[in-house]
Amino acid sequence: MEREEQFRGLGAERARETKLLGRRAERSVLDRLLADVRHGTSRVLVVRGEAGVGKTALLNYAAETATGFSMLRAVGVQSEMELAFAALHQLCVPLLDRLDRIPEPQRRALATVFGLAPGPAPDRFMVGLAVLSLISDLADEQPVLVVVDDVQWLDTATAQTLGFVARRIGAEAVGLLFGAREPGVELSGLPELGVDGLPDDDALALLGSAVEFLLDEPIRNRIVAETRGNPLALLELPRGLTATQLAAGFGLVGQQGLPGRIEQSFLRQADTLPAPTRQLLLVAAAEPMGDPVLVRRAADQLGIDEVFAEIDGLVTLGERVTFRHPLVRSALYGSASATERRAVHLALADATDEAADPDRRAWHRAAAATGPDEAVALELERSADRAQARGGFAAAAAFLQRAVSLTRDPVRRTERALAGAHASVQAGAFATAWALIATAQAGELDDLGRARIDLLRAEAAYAQQRGGDAPGLLLRAAATLEPLDARLARDTYLDAWSAALFAGPLATETGLREVSLAARTAPRSATKSSDVLLDGLSSLFVEGQAHAVPLLEKAALAFGGQEASPEEVLRWGWLGTAAAATAWDFESCLSTATRQVEIARGAGALAVLAVGVNVLGQVVALAGDFAEATSLRAEADAVREATGTHIGPYGALVLAALRGRPDEAFPLIDDTIASTTAEGQGTAAQYARWARAVVLNGLGRHDEALPWATSASDDTPELFVSSWALSERVEAAVRAGRAAEAAAALERLQAKTRGIDAPWGRGIEARARALVLDAEDAYLEAIKYLDGTRLRPDLARAHLVYGEWLRRRARRGDARTELRVAFEAFASIGMTAFAERARRELQATGETVRRRASTPAAGNELTPQELQIALLVRDGLSNPEVGTRLFLSPRTVEWHLRKIFDKLSISSRRQLREALPDES
Repeated sequence: MEREEQFRGLGAERARETKLLGRRAERSVLDRLLADVRHGTSRVLVVRGEAGVGKTALLNYAAETATGFSMLRAVGVQSEMELAFAALHQLCVPLLDRLDRIPEPQRRALATVFGLAPGPAPDRFMVGLAVLSLISDLADEQPVLVVVDDVQWLDTATAQTLGFVARRIGAEAVGLLFGAREPGVELSGLPELGVDGLPDDDALALLGSAVEFLLDEPIRNRIVAETRGNPLALLELPRGLTATQLAAGFGLVGQQGLPGRIEQSFLRQADTLPAPTRQLLLVAAAEPMGDPVLVRRAADQLGIDEVFAEIDGLVTLGERVTFRHPLVRSALYGSASATERRAVHLALADATDEAADPDRRAWHRAAAATGPDEAVALELERSADRAQARGGFAAAAAFLQRAVSLTRDPVRRTERALAGAHASVQAGAFATAWALIATAQAGELDDLGRARIDLLRAEAAYAQQRGGDAPGLLLRAAATLEPLDARLARDTYLDAWSAALFAGPLATETGLREVSLAARTAPRSATKSSDVLLDGLSSLFVEGQAHAVPLLEKAALAFGGQEASPEEVLRWGWLGTAAAATAWDFESCLSTATRQVEIARGAGALAVLAVGVNVLGQVVALAGDFAEATSLRAEADAVREATGTHIGPYGALVLAALRGRPDEAFPLIDDTIASTTAEGQGTAAQYARWARAVVLNGLGRHDEALPWATSASDDTPELFVSSWALSERVEAAVRAGRAAEAAAALERLQAKTRGIDAPWGRGIEARARALVLDAEDAYLEAIKYLDGTRLRPDLARAHLVYGEWLRRRARRGDARTELRVAFEAFASIGMTAFAERARRELQATGETVRRRASTPAAGNELTPQELQIALLVRDGLSNPEVGTRLFLSPRTVEWHLRKIFDKLSISSRRQLREALPDES
């Protein structure tokens, strides 16, 4: 008996001293995290475990231990999950006075989502970058600890933003701690600390602190076993049970899960309170912001005059209304009747300032509605418009989904369902989108409504996967829209063409030919540059190359200049580049790709930027600027990682192909073929096969190159990649002694360049013709045309094959001249395989040539990301500007710069221009 009293007393003492019984290992992890942050190393940790297991106690331990830290905290609230950026606002309020210290696009994005300034809906990743910059700015003064609890109840926009920040935090003295029952996709893959129940000894001690009388050992053991050592369950389940119930084990029996049983223990406590007090608790549970003024006003509406600072340990009123545990809130709210909940929501709606917070007022009014209510539905519709204007597409969808349920008029119900489905697609909430589409489809639809449903289905399919079924769905939607909305129909045809180009030969039913045939019969318009682009692209399959090229050239000039609007360039700029490439217009390729990237960067349109930097990376690689191509590859990787965009690494493939390093190129090529084939992106797989042919031709392994070039040239043969592949096929076939194949490939290539005045196309055709016909004048013609372009790699290859031809005719002096030009060009550009091939040919002429580093030593020392940072700083960008470009904080940019200076043996930004000269 005495031992039992001592045991129970020890448990009570330990419970008073700390809520972290048995948590030495977990505390050690948190202590190390804080120590690392104090020393300037960022750390991220997701504390994961079931309800009541002690996650919040661990987060509080870290917060209390973080002396000398700036503290930022937020808590997810279940009833706030539909309000965009609600939890982010909690976190960032202390930082808003720093807005003028971050780059203007980021400042504009954050001001828009918080309603501080009007503006177009910002890209959600720009919002994330703004939050990262604010936290980094705070960390310049002292270490920062960000603590976010109940992540499972964060609104979608906040969860996405914090997931972005957690993955991009770099060299800051910042720690991010998340508490979650089960982290969602937004935090997946981040470091985790799993929290389980207490060990038996500690669980028994904690149970002893909660029970005022002696329990038999079997009963104690049963309670510990049934609660699995869950601390909150051990403390709360015994509350409200009599000694008899506990001693016999009664009151612990039940089929519900542990969280439900803990909630029941809280309800037992609440049931002992007077009715007005219980209603006051319900008001507090239904008010997610924890605003004590609002709770009091709502209580006045209900005639509750009770004033409280704390109610039975369940809730505390201070600067905020705080529940002992989130399960207290969910227990009180979930156990109330529908009538009781409607009454408190109506009171909260009446107590909420309509001008200051119309969205929460609308949400409370919706929760108070007893049936269809057009006035409330209209308020929700306006809230959806505001949410969408702030970039909160998931919140807009939620408002509209609720509005649908309150709408009696079938026409308006269908219209709201369609709008909600559209917002859901934009938010990536495809399950909600399909549900709302089904609701709309069950309503009264006119022809335009049915067409909009077809379009939504197509847009959802295209957003989820670039290839596959999307071209056919978009094509059917465009055809349905033709008699109803000609402008929207033409835009949809162009989207269908985009989807078919991504899919290439992997389109399930509908390919480029089918889309083009349909588009050419659609009502024509000459009001937009996109109309000319659609006519040019589709005419390739209907009227043929000769008819298409003038239209493609006109479209390319429009998109590369100022004729095409920024909106058109954002949506279809990469197709404008494809049009220019098909017409062999390299200058328009460069100007269009550059313009799209510049507009996308300025607008913060990161999904567009993911495509744009890939395209621009290809163009500069074709020009032989491998440093810039490497920089753009790093940017493409950063955008893809930040946004989760599934798009093939086109720029990286072109760079790897021309560089010609097998150990670098072949794994990338193999991975691309596997992943993009699985995703239905056939054109990316075609790029990869072309890239392998280029590498193998550079290595002189022409027999191996031929099948890859043949495969790439046979895929969607009407487009530019097949033309590039035909050029590789000619070279491989000639060198492999396959004259007939070479002649057939040349004939197809000539069909692609017939009527072309552009020197790019003329030079490539002349080089292929020289190889097949063994004609010296054609070699000279190729060099003449390509010498007037930026296409240094193709010019060097023309000198190479001419030098090889001269050597085989024993014209060694002339051969040396051409081969030396080729070797020097390849080496300076960084084309490793072709440089080695030219070196071997020079040796065969009797000239001794030492191997040279194929790229500047400085460039070789840096990683792709470091090289990109170095080039941007060399070109005059500040650390914040570089950070905006690469989704890094300014402090992380500075950290990389220190490493760059060390590798390049320099000490200042000014010296970068000498260490990395501009080769353009």
